[in-house]
Amino acid sequence: MENKDKPMNHLFKKLPWIGVAILGAAAVGGIALNRGESVNALWFVTAAVCVYAIAYRFYAAWIAAKVLVLDETRATPAERFDNGRDFVPTNKWIVFGHHFAAIAGPGPLVGPTLAAQFGYLPGTLWILVGAVLGGCVQDMVTLFFSTRRDGRSLGQMARDELGPIGGAAALTATLVIMVILIAVLGLVVVNAMKHSPWATSTVAATIPIAMIVGLYMRSIRPGRVLEGSLLGVVLLLLAVVGGGWVDHNEALRGFFDHDGLPLAWAIIAYGFLAAVLPVWLLLAPRDYLSTFMKMGTILLLALAIVLLRPEVKMPALTQFIDGSGPIFGGALFPFVFITIACGAISGFHALISSGTTPKLLANERDIRMIGYGGMALESFVAIMALIAATVLEPGIFFAINSPAGVVGKEAADAVAKISSWGFPVTVEQMQMLANEMGEKTLFARTGGAPSLAVGMASIFGSAFGKGLLALWYHFAIMFEALFILTTLDAGTRVGRFMLQDMLGNIWPKLGQTSWTPSVMLTSGTIVAAWGYFLYIGVIDPNGGVNILWPLFGIANQMLAAIALCVATGILVKSGKLKHAWIAALPLAWLVTITTTAAYQKIMSEDVRVGFFAAAHDMAAKLASGTLPPEKATVAPQLIFNQQLDAWLTLFFVTLLWVIVLDMLRVCYRQVVGLPVPPISESPHMPSRLVEDYVRD
Repeated sequence: MENKDKPMNHLFKKLPWIGVAILGAAAVGGIALNRGESVNALWFVTAAVCVYAIAYRFYAAWIAAKVLVLDETRATPAERFDNGRDFVPTNKWIVFGHHFAAIAGPGPLVGPTLAAQFGYLPGTLWILVGAVLGGCVQDMVTLFFSTRRDGRSLGQMARDELGPIGGAAALTATLVIMVILIAVLGLVVVNAMKHSPWATSTVAATIPIAMIVGLYMRSIRPGRVLEGSLLGVVLLLLAVVGGGWVDHNEALRGFFDHDGLPLAWAIIAYGFLAAVLPVWLLLAPRDYLSTFMKMGTILLLALAIVLLRPEVKMPALTQFIDGSGPIFGGALFPFVFITIACGAISGFHALISSGTTPKLLANERDIRMIGYGGMALESFVAIMALIAATVLEPGIFFAINSPAGVVGKEAADAVAKISSWGFPVTVEQMQMLANEMGEKTLFARTGGAPSLAVGMASIFGSAFGKGLLALWYHFAIMFEALFILTTLDAGTRVGRFMLQDMLGNIWPKLGQTSWTPSVMLTSGTIVAAWGYFLYIGVIDPNGGVNILWPLFGIANQMLAAIALCVATGILVKSGKLKHAWIAALPLAWLVTITTTAAYQKIMSEDVRVGFFAAAHDMAAKLASGTLPPEKATVAPQLIFNQQLDAWLTLFFVTLLWVIVLDMLRVCYRQVVGLPVPPISESPHMPSRLVEDYVRD
């Protein structure tokens, strides 16, 4: 009788998942195949939740059990090297919060918003497919391999597993790319907080709040995670309310109303402190608390979308898929895959997964939740950002995001140009919107952050009260700034670990992550490196982001390719050739798109695409005296920046191919039985925390 019941019970267990799969397929099909009529945003939320749920339940579970073979009885580096500073066994929910806060930077917010110029369809499909097959897998396997190798950095793992050539290329590429990524993140957060006392005061308040929570959970009430979390959330909400009070208080707002340069120096100082202070005191509790705000806001946005069911106004595809878009140059392929990095697959995540997170992980069993689940949640953030951007009228979206150099400095010229594309908008419409948001103007507010804030404020306002539109708009701007800053501080710490790994090959003492002289030297070096690029970007009259963002996207995806190279090589060397496709498949795609994008950015004669072409065009105009005086003053700096971007792109793509070819060489030698570098996995040690873990 029992044997007859087993198949029936098995079927009943599968039925809910079959229903989820059918609902998800219907939602994705409705989004992909719909033409001519507006699509309800609820379908996007449904598709995303179903796709992530199926992928986590089945694909991630299969990888964890059959490919990686997670072992919850094995001691992690956090337990074996516990020093109370960098290696600290930490509650899994705090680690999840820290990891999510560190990976969820501006990419999943800004990238999908900018890519909406192609329409809603390309970005949606890439976010969903890219995440479950690429981004989530990369984060999970990198976290696993680093945990099995004493928390080593990505570059060091490449050196150990591939050999000196590929390893040296990977170490160099990851460190230089890291510096560029942090500088761009810093530049975005400076622009978000510039002359915004509300955002600046709230973000500043999160630092002492995090330290209070860190001390509370470690010294005052050890292990009381719930109490510490409630305390932190209450203080964080008070900081948000207090930021609004500061903004309206003439006596106080001057203390937080700053131009870009003072904010840049403050962020540089903060980055240094975040890198040298014990992780339990600032980094982990601050990122953990920021996660409450991030997740809370995203869930609130999802709830508002479910309640309102707004229509997506942007068409599935626009005429700009040919590369003629006003926001950025370049055709749909490959630039939608470069513009949307975070949210689909992001190399920066591999640095976090091989940097701070494995040094906090108390049990291998949590790798699936933190690695795969954390990235799936970030991908959901990207879907929310895409919805918030595309529920705006297309004319408003393009008016906010199109640079004045494309549509004209005067409002009348801008609306005429945008309306000629088939996306009608009026000066009065834009002025009324700016007034509602508490801003003087919303024209040419490029970079993605303002249009996303307008979209979020519109949704929140419709759901919870239109009289608070200005409050919602500034809350969204502050929310975006928090996203960025938590990535910046974790990135700085990871950069310190990477530099220590490199210097440890020269003098082993410098490779000791908690030796104070090494900590101070490497932290100062990393902060000085990205601080220099941040300084250059801040003093650039054109904002700096416009030139650096394409390089940011290409470098980020190349970094993901490097991480997947290392993962593929380790899987093959571990005797798992038949399973190596889980990393090799997304690797092949990333190598294709990054190489294509790099070639176009270097060789294209289109001044809106090619770095060298843009530099030569501006140099010719400068020589002929046809540039306006204000642009002629900064032209030499802009020309230098374009050329620097081109040479950096060439440098990155060269290193990428060196690593790919070296990985293929190692895999070939392994398959045919020739000697290869030995597996660098640490020996198994039983965990003493298993009983605590099970009780928790």
